[in-house]
Amino acid sequence: MNKIMGKAEVLIEALPYIQKFNRKIIVVKYGGSAMSNEELQRNVIKDVTLLKLVGFKPIIVHGGGKEISRWVGKVGKEARFVNGLRVTDDETMEIAEMVLNKVNKNLVRMVEELGVKAVGISGKDAGLLQCQKRYSDGEDIGYVGEICNVDPKVLYDLLEKDFLPIVAPVGLDDQFLTYNINADDAACAIAKAVGADKLVFLTDIEGLYRDINDKSSFISRLTAAQAEELIASGCIGGGMLPKLGNCTDAIREGVNRVHILDGRIAHCLLLEIFTDHGVGTAIIADQDKEMISG
Repeated sequence: MNKIMGKAEVLIEALPYIQKFNRKIIVVKYGGSAMSNEELQRNVIKDVTLLKLVGFKPIIVHGGGKEISRWVGKVGKEARFVNGLRVTDDETMEIAEMVLNKVNKNLVRMVEELGVKAVGISGKDAGLLQCQKRYSDGEDIGYVGEICNVDPKVLYDLLEKDFLPIVAPVGLDDQFLTYNINADDAACAIAKAVGADKLVFLTDIEGLYRDINDKSSFISRLTAAQAEELIASGCIGGGMLPKLGNCTDAIREGVNRVHILDGRIAHCLLLEIFTDHGVGTAIIADQDKEMISG
């Protein structure tokens, strides 16, 4: 009976969150180790599908970097990065688009197996992600795109028809050349364009720390201004630096809340959104700073 009552308490705790976010758009950037482990992959898809069934309007934006590198190696090429960006020549771009399409349709299949209708698209479809050539400190790194415009009409149409959109981060420039786009950048740009209530990054770390070597310095909630102070202080480095920049940028552009979660934790998405304490780091608007306790 105690076990049964415990389940009831979980549902009651989730109720106000379900009511609050009913019919709200949530953009989930899906990548990292959770994509390379089949069990974790299914847990993420179950979470997103449940969000859809209880009234959210989820959009998945996925990466596929590890899989792209694996296939680049299969053709005898070596993956090369400059400042964290993949150097993308013609052949690598062809491989990247092939792999991202394969990942995309696999995610569609997994959602459909759970009884929800999904549609897989890329940023090329209906002019969703319009981009220009991106340089890294002035260096030409090939077909790497920087988003200059988002036309969200296709996403609104899919959401209105009750589909779950799944987006691969590939876009076109004004000459209709194909570019590979950083998935974090794509998720952030899409979240801003559709006025998402939430943007969630599934990563390979638990969240933010003031000192990565001190587990007691974990930050469960902070404002965009506090996040910008962290960036300026030099405490944040590596791949988290551009990710945190994307987070604060999204908040400044109207996204209500951004979450950084460890995608390796089973059902981290549900635990973060439907429980009072959550399991990751939430970045909120400056005007909501009274919500930060302790």
